[in-house]
Amino acid sequence: MHFTDRRERRPITQGLRDGVLEDLPEIALIAQEELRAKTIEAWAYALSGTGFDRIDDIPGEANPGMLRLRRGSQAVHLRSVTRIALAIADDFAATFPEARIERDIVIAGGLLHDVGKAWEFDPENLARWRADPSQAGLPALRHPVYGAHICLAVGLPEEIVHIALSHSHEGDFQQRSLEALIIHRADHPWWSIAGACGLLDAESGVILATRKITPRAPRG
Repeated sequence: MHFTDRRERRPITQGLRDGVLEDLPEIALIAQEELRAKTIEAWAYALSGTGFDRIDDIPGEANPGMLRLRRGSQAVHLRSVTRIALAIADDFAATFPEARIERDIVIAGGLLHDVGKAWEFDPENLARWRADPSQAGLPALRHPVYGAHICLAVGLPEEIVHIALSHSHEGDFQQRSLEALIIHRADHPWWSIAGACGLLDAESGVILATRKITPRAPRG
C-alpha cells in the first residue's frame, strides 16, 4: 500500500510562489485579491508535493505520454486556454451586456483547470503506477480529481473546485456551470488544434488520425 501522506511535502516558500506568478502572469488579471492569492497558493501547494519546482517543468502533454508539444511546457497550455476562454467570455459580455459571466472565475478557472497535473505527471508517481497498474491504477487518480482536492485544500471557492473537476471527461457526468462550460470548450479542442497546426510530436499522429486530423507542416 502507498499512503499518500507519507511523502514529505516541501515547504511552500515565497520563491515557489514567485515562480508560479512568473510562469502564469495572467494571474495578475484576477481582480479579486483573495482569489488571486489562492490561485498562486494552489499551484505552489500542488508543486510542493511533487518533484517539480516550476509549472514550466511539467511536460506539455494532454496526458502523460500523450499528445506532446514539440516545444513548450504545461504553462503554455494553461495560458493559452485561459486567453481563449477569456476571449469567449469578453465577447459575449460585450455583445450581450445582460449576460452575467464571472470574469475572475474564468481567469482563475483557466489557470487552475489542470492544477492536478503536477501530481499526475510527477515522475515518482508515474514510475510507481506503471510498475504495477493492478495495485492502484494508472493513474491512481486523474488530474481533474486530484485538482479538485488541491483547490479544496487551499480554500478556493467551489466554483473553481467545480471547474478543476469538470473541465474534462469527468464533467460529462455533471451539469457544468457557465464558467466551467467556457473553460471546457476552450480546453477540449486545444490539443486537437495544436495537432492540426503541426505543433505536436510525430508520435501524436496515431491519436490525431483517429480524430481524422491531418497535421499541417509548420513554418520553417
